[in-house]
Amino acid sequence: MGENEPSAPGPAQQDKKMAYHKVNADQRAQGHSPYLDNDELQATALELEWDMEKELEEPGFDHFRLDGAVQHHLGNSQSPDLDLEPIQASSSPKGRFQRLQEDPDYISHYTRQAPKSNRCSFFRILKVFCTALILFIFGIVIGYYARKKCPSPPASQEPNNPHIYHEILKEIKAENIQQIYRDLLQFPREDDVDIAMKILAQWRSQGLEDVRLVNYSVLLDLPGSSSNTVTLKSSGECFYPSGQQCSRDPKTLHGQDLLYSYAAYSAKGTLEAELVDVQYGTMEDLIRIQAITNVTKKIALLKLGQSPLLYKLSLLEDAGFGGVLLYADPCDLPKTTDLADKAFMVSLNSGGDPSTPGYASIGKKIISLNIQSVTTYKTISNVIGYLKGAVFPDRYVIVGSHHSSLNPFGGQGWASSTAVITTLIQALALKAKRGWRPDRTIVFCSWGGTAFGNIGSYEWAEDLKRVLQRNVVAYVSLHDPVRGNSTLHPVASPSLQQLAAESQSLNCVEKTRCPGSNVSSVQIQGDSDYFINHLGVPATQFSYEDIKTSENSSFLSEALFPVPATKTEELDPSFSLHETIAKLTGQVTLKIANEPVLPFNALDIALEVQNSLKGDEVGVPQLLAVASRLRDTAELFQSDEMRPANDPKERAPVRVRMLNDVLQSLEKSFLVHRAPPGLYRNILYRLDERTSQFSVLLEALEHCKLHQSNETIQAALSEVLNSINSAQVYFKAGLDVFETTLAGKK
Repeated sequence: MGENEPSAPGPAQQDKKMAYHKVNADQRAQGHSPYLDNDELQATALELEWDMEKELEEPGFDHFRLDGAVQHHLGNSQSPDLDLEPIQASSSPKGRFQRLQEDPDYISHYTRQAPKSNRCSFFRILKVFCTALILFIFGIVIGYYARKKCPSPPASQEPNNPHIYHEILKEIKAENIQQIYRDLLQFPREDDVDIAMKILAQWRSQGLEDVRLVNYSVLLDLPGSSSNTVTLKSSGECFYPSGQQCSRDPKTLHGQDLLYSYAAYSAKGTLEAELVDVQYGTMEDLIRIQAITNVTKKIALLKLGQSPLLYKLSLLEDAGFGGVLLYADPCDLPKTTDLADKAFMVSLNSGGDPSTPGYASIGKKIISLNIQSVTTYKTISNVIGYLKGAVFPDRYVIVGSHHSSLNPFGGQGWASSTAVITTLIQALALKAKRGWRPDRTIVFCSWGGTAFGNIGSYEWAEDLKRVLQRNVVAYVSLHDPVRGNSTLHPVASPSLQQLAAESQSLNCVEKTRCPGSNVSSVQIQGDSDYFINHLGVPATQFSYEDIKTSENSSFLSEALFPVPATKTEELDPSFSLHETIAKLTGQVTLKIANEPVLPFNALDIALEVQNSLKGDEVGVPQLLAVASRLRDTAELFQSDEMRPANDPKERAPVRVRMLNDVLQSLEKSFLVHRAPPGLYRNILYRLDERTSQFSVLLEALEHCKLHQSNETIQAALSEVLNSINSAQVYFKAGLDVFETTLAGKK
């Protein structure tokens, strides 16, 4: 196939010049958790100064119990010694932690005074005897009724330890996941609400008591009554985006698959212009193209992959293009995937309900793009379930899957995702029935609207943003857990990389595909987006993927291809890969939810920052100096504050609570105010495994080449510098509070 004449064109779409009017049509349904829907939650604001003695008087007291759910309605919302040699994977002193318990050897004693004299008169003895008899009878009566009215104290809970984890995880079995998966596929895919209702019923049947449905009315961009088309002006020939010739008989649109060849939220209508091949749409590609032709109002022929689609579209828009014809180069697809001549769907929505944001030339070929998708309001549903924590009920570990896909596009990934999370719920609920509870609350979420820009997760998190900012400690993602069968691909934010690696080694001892897979912090698709980029929550995800054919094939997952219903069982016929993902996810979730000290690594964040500052560009040496100080502070924090938590004899409750509050917000400092479209606001995440530098700095350097200006790079350097300084101040403040508070206790 010639480089300039790809044989598998994809969906035709105009560029992302979109204008949405804010509307008041978003209706919130009743159904949020009583642990989340209350202004009293603001009392748990994450601060570095507090009255620890008062807080520790009742460590298990639940401040968040309500009489009922609150109905919500959202309307419109608008050059020093840098010592860089030892930068490597850290071996942190976080170790293993045990549950905080009171001294079991403590015994309450009281003494009785001896009688003053052995000589008493008969009448005095009789008087004492009668009085004692009356008091004895009276005491029996009081005790009898008191026992009837007062409930017996609850049985002590089982301690959290590796043995408990093993008992829970052994209940996760491949055959159970397979059965749940097949049951899910029996559900008719009428709409989002129907499947959500059935997932809710299934979770309740597995033993999860607190489950509810949360509905949102959102703006979706759906296929029109006929397929989008590409017409050659010279010959008048008409083609569907998949490359097939247009048929005059609409009945030949087999399964109406071709209706889904479109870009959701693209501009509508017809655009006729010259076609210009821009390859992957990189800065080099655009500089080369602009040097030989005027691209204003022309149509770009663009390959998927290499960088985020929204970012490339923003570059094309800045360059002056009027539209884009998007396709996937078959050479970039995995060898096991045969998607040539297949239509696909992409979304141009950066996240959430778009009606309520924030809250070388190939010759002069003239083509006509005809875009016919339709915007309409639809109800999408989230299923939210809670396993309430016994010690810290106001701290949440979120486990997220999704049930949203376009039939038949996206395949059965939603069923894989849902089957894994349901099996995990089953194992945890079984243990909970025997009296066990996690220390922190585990929130299980099945999201709707994922294919259109993670709408369900965005709306829920925007709705509860103030609560989640203070209380969520981690997000564990189950987005499409088995999308291939070649290699395990673990992703984790820097503070969770060590935990992910440890869990992987524990669960993959006998698995041939597990060794050799490295944990990295790279941009991923799915509903973890809001939690990573707007809340600064540490996140992790395990998934199986196919080996990439080329280094340029990253970000192909942005396109939803039609996948046969049998694809999942062909990839994993025994469902052993699903079982591995479920156990890895369960292991990580249990440790985050139960370890007395959160298993987060401060030093790994500082090491990641240093490793992301490479190159000799102006300003980088200054950043390296600040990053070196951050590393020194992180090492001090890790040794002085985290090391004592290893030893139960030194572990004081006051220190643990303070330490957890600091650890919970380690990554929030690295959220930049603005990032290019498609790039993470959380600068700790890289674009892909090929690049190790900060994405915002790489983009700014590329932007300077195109516009011959240093303005963008200066702004990016300022954002990164502010982030590192903020983290340095945060670590230092944490150390100061420990020193002041603990000195006061002495």
